[in-house]
Amino acid sequence: MISLISLGLLGCKSEEEAQSTFIGGEIVNPKSEYFILSKNNTTIDTLYLNQNNQFGKYFEDMEEGIYRFNHPPENQVLYLQPGDSILIWLNTLAFDESINFSGQGAKKSDFLLDLYLANQDESEMILSYYKYHPDEFSEKIDSIFQAKTKQLNKLIEKKDFSDKFIEIARAGIDYQYYHFKERYAFLTRKYFKELAQEIPEDFHDYREKINFESENLNTYYVYTNFIDDYFRTKAIERCDPKLPPSADCFDLNSIGNISYKIILADSLIESQEIKNSYYDRLGSQGVTFSRKAESIDSVINLLEKTDYDKENLNKLKQMAAVQKSLLPGNNIGSLALRNVKGDTIRLKEISNRPMITYHWSMSSKNHFRWQQNIIDNLRKKYPEIDFVGINIDNNTHADWAEIVKTQTTNPEMEFHLSFTRIDKDLLKAYLNKTFFLDTGGEIARGSSQLNSKSFEREVLEFLNRYN
Repeated sequence: MISLISLGLLGCKSEEEAQSTFIGGEIVNPKSEYFILSKNNTTIDTLYLNQNNQFGKYFEDMEEGIYRFNHPPENQVLYLQPGDSILIWLNTLAFDESINFSGQGAKKSDFLLDLYLANQDESEMILSYYKYHPDEFSEKIDSIFQAKTKQLNKLIEKKDFSDKFIEIARAGIDYQYYHFKERYAFLTRKYFKELAQEIPEDFHDYREKINFESENLNTYYVYTNFIDDYFRTKAIERCDPKLPPSADCFDLNSIGNISYKIILADSLIESQEIKNSYYDRLGSQGVTFSRKAESIDSVINLLEKTDYDKENLNKLKQMAAVQKSLLPGNNIGSLALRNVKGDTIRLKEISNRPMITYHWSMSSKNHFRWQQNIIDNLRKKYPEIDFVGINIDNNTHADWAEIVKTQTTNPEMEFHLSFTRIDKDLLKAYLNKTFFLDTGGEIARGSSQLNSKSFEREVLEFLNRYN
């Protein structure tokens, strides 16, 4: 495995090294030349692979907590505290499943990884539970919660873990449990209204003890997923249960729901940093899914009344100006893109047929895989339309081209955004959006989403314009 690094690590540490934190490893079938370590969305360091695809470095004054490591386009979390010596081995052909942590302190990262893999499997399984009675659903997820808690308790007995790690590990189990409950409440309120009437009064008792601004968890996916689900469920709790699922009140991207979630974030969160992160996401969502200029203005006006960071607000205003140019009737045929050969091409030059553009980022790996499966199926069903992929990343062209050649089935219809004046983090709000374009690049529809149940109906309506 990691022979050279392992030999060095197993040797005696100097007194100075004993107080430092070592991170090293080996990446099989690397997709890029580096390993990026970050915390709280801030890059700590970039470690480059040597000729044996290995890397390693001692770090001083490392703060204890959850860190993220990236080997673009993949990423995962690990747990570090001063004095740890962590070795990471992985194979990019099965990134998450292949990760192996070893060395002093590795058991903490092992537990978080096992929790992640279990959560992935359970999320698929849980989808089949949403037609169950609330009592039966609770019984199912209570069993999952108890099994994970028991596993953690056994690990705590064997290992001398810090209080901070135990707190974070328990929170990871708790918030996943709450996440399942919020998803159940959302889906039953929207699609299974009779079941929703059976939800007991104490079903959401955990809401009373939620910390909406945990600095230890604010970048941990389990925690952020739950907060997102909480806002989502609260937004539709206002809806008249007699309304159909297609009603605007149940639309997650409606201006009414987005505005309500902005108000929730403003009232529940005191930390300016965490509050800004929600303003960023909700604001960009509100702008990019607006169908009218008036709706865009209403989102901006609402955020101007909050304590939203002025610099971020100005970026959002830039996006608002761009979004107004992307409303139906506008033309984006002159948009400059790069193909896998590195040539620059205008969007209108790609095809002489109607087009639907979709957008992706290498940093959102699960979304990318899900998206590619849908697009491959749509291309088979609707050969009269060209589905055009546009990548929004600022990565080097070579990194993007390698992903396109190895992980997409139609590289000639994949393009890299050549230039944009919009911040990449704000552009992520476009990842679920598609644009329906005529042969000259005029926008026929700019608010459709791949994950919408009405998407194929909208595709057929679009096709009928040309038949």
